[in-house]
Amino acid sequence: MSDVFGRTPMRATRRGVIGISIAASGALALAACSDDGDTEVDLEAQSKGAMDDYAADSQFTATEAFTLSLLWTEWPEVPITDSWQFFTEIEKRTNVKLEVTTIPFSDAVEKRSLLISAGDAPSVIPLIYTGDEDSFVSSGAILPISDYVEHMPHFQKYVEEWDLGEMIDNLKQADGKYYMLPGLQEVSVPVFTLVVRKDVFESVAGGIPETWDEMREALVKIKAEYPDSKPLADGFEAASMLNYAAHAFGAQAGWGFGDGMMDDGSGKLQYTAVSEGYKQMVEYFRGLVADGLLDTESLTAANDGGGGGSVAEKFANELVFAASGSSGTAIEFAQALNETVGEGNYEVLQIAPPGGPAGQVCEPRNFWNGFMLNSEVAESEHFLATLQFLDWLYYNPEARELVRWGVLDETYTKDADGTITLKPEYSLNAYNINPGAATDIQEDLGWSNAVFADSTESRALKESYNTPTFVEYIDSVLATRTPRDPNPPAPLDEMELEQASLLATPIKDTVDTNTLRFIMGERDIAEWDDYVAELEAQGLQQYVDLINGARDRFEEENS
Repeated sequence: MSDVFGRTPMRATRRGVIGISIAASGALALAACSDDGDTEVDLEAQSKGAMDDYAADSQFTATEAFTLSLLWTEWPEVPITDSWQFFTEIEKRTNVKLEVTTIPFSDAVEKRSLLISAGDAPSVIPLIYTGDEDSFVSSGAILPISDYVEHMPHFQKYVEEWDLGEMIDNLKQADGKYYMLPGLQEVSVPVFTLVVRKDVFESVAGGIPETWDEMREALVKIKAEYPDSKPLADGFEAASMLNYAAHAFGAQAGWGFGDGMMDDGSGKLQYTAVSEGYKQMVEYFRGLVADGLLDTESLTAANDGGGGGSVAEKFANELVFAASGSSGTAIEFAQALNETVGEGNYEVLQIAPPGGPAGQVCEPRNFWNGFMLNSEVAESEHFLATLQFLDWLYYNPEARELVRWGVLDETYTKDADGTITLKPEYSLNAYNINPGAATDIQEDLGWSNAVFADSTESRALKESYNTPTFVEYIDSVLATRTPRDPNPPAPLDEMELEQASLLATPIKDTVDTNTLRFIMGERDIAEWDDYVAELEAQGLQQYVDLINGARDRFEEENS
């Protein structure tokens, strides 16, 4: 999937070696890039608290207790507390006390940038998606962590086992280093796709559509049966639906727009919003709006509604029968239908993204959120121990299970076949597990928190907290859809980043405005060439040439 922040995902192929290794296993000094030039990391002097025998599949426990500062993004519905078991249990197991600086989710990106730019950021900066690090590289504010992955055996193990080496290579910046470590996913399927009333599609339309053309035919039949409905909706200001639909047309849009550049089939990059595939996508959705098949309110209002009510309410009142969503949205729709249609009288299903002119394809294989490090951590006497701790927390399977479920045999049990069951006195309301239990492991104990829990996941762990229908969804995507190849990397240097930002912002604003105007019928598709000319007048070709120049340089230096 493209994540909700619009970062472009990447697909992996087999690589034997990952990252940048230390040249000699006995080396005690490593070079780290910074704005002041090269600095030396003396591992012998900076290994306080580190384990001599730390290896993959081992528990990290610092040989000497230390405190590690951490940036925490706080969701308003899950306020952080010092008493969370999450903090006390991690300290108990690892000898590492987490010292938290909190920023609100509402303006987390801005607050994070201010802290980093001012030199006030904590040592560990989590909840980082690919691309978040770009603007901090040239200043030397964040650590080139690729220089040190030799000391992170869990990370190395799962990059190799899950065939993610090429994806990691694509994280490299213009200097050949990478500055963040992502969350690794054993299997990657789009998080957002269509959630449908399966029973209605089967009884009225004859089945679940496999392509967008079949979807249109099904919507026409449902509209005839339910004339007051506009059977298809987004609910995420068009950003979600266009994201997963675009791939079927050979384009990128919505949350997955990224920098706007995509592979043109020859290894070069083109601007997606002027491509033929993008135009075909716009024309398709314009046709749905014109025929009353697409709820236009859901293209301009957030999912919590507007004058016409939320998408969930429309779903419950049989005014919408297919809408953008995730596994959580499917649960929300089901709960709403219980109140109107009645439990047992409907079936909600999350389906694989429909195919289209580009084939039965979906977004490239994806990373999830990871972390970057304040470059000042390279001066810490606990530097090596910090690397080991983060390697354990983010990539050790037992640590990942701990972060998701809490303490084994206290908050949950695990059968011999690996089946995880939350104890009845505990709930995980975010996933509708044991609703009504006295203690919620997320809100009350800090487990399954959004800062860490959704990062690295095996397939088994992902399935452990999701519904059986979501497991079926995973199977259907893996069996019937092919992830698109990632776009070729084109990392920009400091000057290019500044120039690209100045060009890209007004161009993207024009794209966003006119994409919606075309779809809503406020601008005639016959004016497409005029729209392209408007982008060209804003410097589109200069922007395309800039990115392709960076692409050519990267390819030459890494061939």
